[in-house]
This record gives sequence, C-alpha cells and structure tokens, in this order.
Amino acid sequence: MTETDGASSNAAAKTGSPVVMVVAWLWVAVPFLYGVYQLAEKSSKLFE
Repeated sequence: MTETDGASSNAAAKTGSPVVMVVAWLWVAVPFLYGVYQLAEKSSKLFE
C-alpha cells in the first residue's frame, strides 16, 4: 500500500456527516428488512 492509497482511504472515511450516514443506512436497511420479513412470511406458508 502506498501513501497515496492511505491518504485516499482516509479522505473517503472522513467525508460526510454521521447523520447523513445514519439516514442513508436507514434508507436502505428499512425496505430491505421489510422485504426479508415479507419473504419469511410468505415462504412460511409454503411449508405448512
């Protein structure tokens, strides 16, 4: 790993506020978890 790689990864890690990060994770995680819930609910009917 060269010094430029380290500098670019540090810059990437420090960009954006933590609030934006949390909102972005929730924006993705909530629909994903809802989809997993729906999948589990519907697939459980297959095994009755």
